[in-house]
Amino acid sequence: MRSKSAAPRFGWRTAGHVVIRGTCAMALALFLAAAGYLSHLMQSAPSANALKRAEAARASVLLSADGQPLASFSHVQQQYVTLAEVSPDLVKALLATEDARFYEHHGIDLRRTVRALLNTLSGRVEGGSTLTQQLARNLFPDEIGRERSVGRKLKEMIVALRLEQHFSKAGILEAYLNNVRFLYNVVGIEMAARTYCDKSAAELDLLESATLIGMLKGAAYYNPVQHPARAWQRRNLVLAQMVRRGTLPEAEYRRLAEQPLQLSLNLQPDAASAAPHFVAQTRKWLIEWAAEHNYNLYTDGLVVHTTLDMRLQETARRAVEHQAAALQAVADVEWAQAEFPVLGTTPEPYVAAQRQRVPFAYLWKSRPDLLDIFVRETGDYRKAFAASGDDAAARRRLLADAEWLARLKRNKTRLEAGFMAMDPASGEVKAWVGSRDFDVDQFDHVAQAERQPGSTFKAFVYGAALESGIGPERSYQDGAVAVTLADGRIWRPTDMQGASERPMTLRDGLVYSKNTVTVQVSQEVGVDRVVALAKAMGVDRSRLDPVPSLALGTSPVTLAEMVNAYATIARLGEHARPVLVKRITDRQGRVVAEPLGARRRAMTTDNAIELLDMLRGVVARGTGTLVRTRFGIDADVAGKTGTTQNNTDGWFLLMHPQLVAGAWVGFNDARVAMRSSYWGQGGHNAVLLAGEFFRDAIDAGALDRHANFPPSRRPPRSSPALPAEPAEDDASAADPPAETPPVTHVERAAEAPEPVAAEAATRLP
Repeated sequence: MRSKSAAPRFGWRTAGHVVIRGTCAMALALFLAAAGYLSHLMQSAPSANALKRAEAARASVLLSADGQPLASFSHVQQQYVTLAEVSPDLVKALLATEDARFYEHHGIDLRRTVRALLNTLSGRVEGGSTLTQQLARNLFPDEIGRERSVGRKLKEMIVALRLEQHFSKAGILEAYLNNVRFLYNVVGIEMAARTYCDKSAAELDLLESATLIGMLKGAAYYNPVQHPARAWQRRNLVLAQMVRRGTLPEAEYRRLAEQPLQLSLNLQPDAASAAPHFVAQTRKWLIEWAAEHNYNLYTDGLVVHTTLDMRLQETARRAVEHQAAALQAVADVEWAQAEFPVLGTTPEPYVAAQRQRVPFAYLWKSRPDLLDIFVRETGDYRKAFAASGDDAAARRRLLADAEWLARLKRNKTRLEAGFMAMDPASGEVKAWVGSRDFDVDQFDHVAQAERQPGSTFKAFVYGAALESGIGPERSYQDGAVAVTLADGRIWRPTDMQGASERPMTLRDGLVYSKNTVTVQVSQEVGVDRVVALAKAMGVDRSRLDPVPSLALGTSPVTLAEMVNAYATIARLGEHARPVLVKRITDRQGRVVAEPLGARRRAMTTDNAIELLDMLRGVVARGTGTLVRTRFGIDADVAGKTGTTQNNTDGWFLLMHPQLVAGAWVGFNDARVAMRSSYWGQGGHNAVLLAGEFFRDAIDAGALDRHANFPPSRRPPRSSPALPAEPAEDDASAADPPAETPPVTHVERAAEAPEPVAAEAATRLP
């Protein structure tokens, strides 16, 4: 029989075992869960390699061919400095305030962490993060996060321990100072010192150092510009901490604590580039390259060695600035924006024009309809009309505002320009000026603006003729030409000088830029062949409409395409894509890329030499003689002028054996133009930019004045001489719309009737 006392003793023993076992099981489960969670945190926290990449993150830089900085690629304003380049006072203030035991712990200060936890539980929130933990947050804000949670704190500690394992204390301190964030998109102590104190981090005194360190508690809350009282109190607290840590005498503290802030906001402008449009174009290419090759332009510290020659770039910039300003003075007179003398001087082009008796019409007075159109297109007009609902009243109010109206006229009649130069041998771009002033007009008139090229396009017509077996001495009659279209309409291209009714060689048709001869050549060769050659030579991005007037340059193209195509001629028929970047190196100096432009044969060498020689004649005795007569360039050069209808666009392409350059002059709005028949031509406006550039480049020794192209292999037989400086006219270069059926018949008219085709519309950028 069982004892009555045995059962209770057995029951209690069994219950105790259950409790113990349950407790152990729960402890084990909690331990395993904690271990698993900790393992997860360790795996998700940035690795040692990620730490090294983040600490070493640098913006990539862009250098000119001669090693001068052009730009850097960074999301923020940041300039990396070494610890030796930082004021010792700032380091003392930082350690005293943020981490007094920095050199004693290994990433986590347990004493400070426990104290911060107890204070926080008692209601007094206190941060316990060391400088290493703060650096972890700054380097990996997305991976660690900012929320108040145990997980975030543990991950921060893990990263801090890893940082301490892989970097020295000095390295951690340097990385911290270079990655701490301030306001106004400023990162790092160097840019903060320049922004708030207008000096480098090495020059900061104790008060300035204490103020900047005080901002680390909350950059916006302790902003010394917007909240000077808060910043003053915080600065003094930093000084008091230095007294507590024994790095500042108390007497010195009392003296300094009474001093005002003496800080001011000095926002740092983005670094100005000597070639902003070139930088923008290169950036576009680099972004694609980096994505394809798994690089980050903003953190990988690449060094991009470009093709830009700073000496030639500065020469181009000066030529554009000088000559475009002079031409602007002419435009101001034509459009009644100014009376001479201006600023006590009379612009040279105006004097020359007066000598040649060029009439200036005050066009704003003669074109009130155009002014009315411009007014209606403004945002101010739309607002005024929306407010009143009365069109006439809205226009009257704006027209009565003299200051507003003058600004509108000035903006509409601001002359613009583009210039580009490239080495024909390598395809390397050496100079790029996209506008007169980047601060005023960021639109790139080299690569973005598509404008009608006028007679500069004729080089492709005559090149196609040579490729078709037509020799440079083939004769054409310089007389009126009528092109019958499939729908029965007739297009009659003419020239300003009229027809001489004499035979003219193919060579002289190009030299004197004769529209009548060019159209005959184009129709004999075929427009499709002209298009094919232009594309093969480099005009391969813009649309070329295969219509008869294409021969006279009515399809809009970019200056970059035209310079590239003329470089193909200078390279004796071999086309190479423009090259902007010579090589890319990583932070260790290892070459990671050496881009090369693709090459292809566009013309036979012999025909390219003949075309080149024909274009020599343009400079020697044709529409481009100002190159020699005005600028005294006696080197072996060849080129072509171009003018579009109503003098809307002026072009000039000039080739030297070592460099090919192109210039465009015009207005952003194609309804505004140089109205005088003299200054409206490319041979009298764009030629000034190219002429001054080449003259100065040769005089400076940047180009060899004795370099030569291969000579023509056929002795020239010229037609009877035309005027020494023939005018170039595209007045009847227009054509019916591009969709018009092809030409069915070309004939020489018995006489030269008036043109019947409407003007072709110029595509605005």
